[in-house]
Amino acid sequence: MTRIAVIVGSTRPGRRGPVVADWVASVARSHYPAEVTVEVVDLADHALPLLDEPVPAVMGDYRNPHTTRWARTVESFDGFVFVVPEYNHSFPAALKNAVDYLFAEWNDKAAGFVGYGAQTAGARGVEHLRLTLAEVKVACVRAQVALSMYHDFVITDPREPGEFAPGAHHEQILCTLLDEVRSWSEALSGLRAAPLAG
Repeated sequence: MTRIAVIVGSTRPGRRGPVVADWVASVARSHYPAEVTVEVVDLADHALPLLDEPVPAVMGDYRNPHTTRWARTVESFDGFVFVVPEYNHSFPAALKNAVDYLFAEWNDKAAGFVGYGAQTAGARGVEHLRLTLAEVKVACVRAQVALSMYHDFVITDPREPGEFAPGAHHEQILCTLLDEVRSWSEALSGLRAAPLAG
């Protein structure tokens, strides 16, 4: 059974991430009714402070309870779909912080991306996240969903999340993304099972 986490990559009050993540999870559960377990993981529920571990994550010597809880969560999944808004040409600081807390728990797993934003539909934020994940040995798939604030949301007040109304074509792209994440996660399982050299 392949386990995939849909990670809500923003903790901002009034964010649009949870409704997008719920859509991703719903499509994934319909696409894989039995073979894949899908779970939404909201960074806001983990309340990670700014990185406060005294030892670099690559050492795996976690000292704080919030870190060990986060490590157990990430370790339990084979792959990830990151729901990522674009903030100032990049991805949210809360997500960078969450990635930086860990190392081995990310290694040799696959990730796909559902970005959202205004001018570039989250593409620049996703591109920065791809570079960060490469350093923690996450294999990033090619297919990517790019949701436009102008076309995939109905927003009457920018201070409110608005209504999520994704174009029909996004579901097909999302299913391709999910298939890639699943295939890569399963292909990498041998590396995850192998003992570390040294």
